[in-house]
Amino acid sequence: MKRALAGLAAIATVAVVTACVRPGPSNSAAAETHAGAPSGFADTAETVMGTLVAPPSRAFLARIRNGKMGGVVLLRNGWLTHDTAATVTAKLQRAACTRGEPLLIAVDQEGGIVRRLAWAPPTEAPADMSGASAAHAQASAAATALRSVGIDVDFAPVVDTPNSASTFLGSRAFSHSRSRNAQLARAFVGGLQANGIAATAKHFPGLGLASGNTDKGRIVIGAAAWKIRQGLLPFESAIHAGVKLVMLSTAIYPKLDATDEPAAFSSAIANGLLRKTLGFEGVTVTDSLTAPAADTIPHTATRAMLAGSDLLIFGAESASERGYSTLLADAAGSPRLRARLTQAAARIRALKAWLAAHGGAICSGA
Repeated sequence: MKRALAGLAAIATVAVVTACVRPGPSNSAAAETHAGAPSGFADTAETVMGTLVAPPSRAFLARIRNGKMGGVVLLRNGWLTHDTAATVTAKLQRAACTRGEPLLIAVDQEGGIVRRLAWAPPTEAPADMSGASAAHAQASAAATALRSVGIDVDFAPVVDTPNSASTFLGSRAFSHSRSRNAQLARAFVGGLQANGIAATAKHFPGLGLASGNTDKGRIVIGAAAWKIRQGLLPFESAIHAGVKLVMLSTAIYPKLDATDEPAAFSSAIANGLLRKTLGFEGVTVTDSLTAPAADTIPHTATRAMLAGSDLLIFGAESASERGYSTLLADAAGSPRLRARLTQAAARIRALKAWLAAHGGAICSGA
């Protein structure tokens, strides 16, 4: 089945696209208005990713058709054979097609132990990549594989710089050298994005100094600000390479934000350090909001959104549903939250437009 399923005009604009579109001869798409057609996903839905660990149920597909999520993340290793992945993404995009706008469909395809598609590159763990050319080649091959099954966002590469050999990151990190990480980050991002897959630099502002995995416990990185800032070089390199997304960690950095909020909930980190200091203009995405440090925060989705997180991901579908409901309820009484949702959704729609312009999912007319 062709991937041209769900529709955004491939235009460099952040406006909502409500018409069905067809691909043009030069990777652009012409809008064609259809009376009575759905108008895409509302701002709230645009910022929420549904979570799949198995083929979608009827209820999950109904959530998409009812406009309650603008993207899907495919989690867990092992279940996504080539045929399964292609079938699943086709079902998802057919559901999104009823709204006239494509979903973002994402996986963590780092290589090594985090490789949702076991049959697809990267065939090497990041730590085993011999240099920039190898990283670029591995990412290029991964992009081809992801594109072949209708996936358009890779939550990779990890650009954290571990400070010890015993780090929980293990082979997921390229190196213990900031400069080498910067080189390989640029190469990996380039390999993905030159082939139409959006890359994600993670986990900002870095987990190289973390004592453990944020998915398994509340992690506080108490290092001095200057020490943490040393690890920003690979993120800067990825940003200069045009990386489309940056993932905010759920670790806590007291020396960067005295409120002791996790990075995904910290305006000082998301808006101050990442956007103002480093100049990032793309989509910020949270690490899992079901992580221990995040899950205990009241109104989790709203708090992350207000702090500067654009795209929200969760480790379980029930949490994703709650996140959407929370945003919807809170936005009704908060002009500030509505403004943030509009800003975040605009960035996400711009990303969808970039993907459409580079061979990604579009909506063909009926």
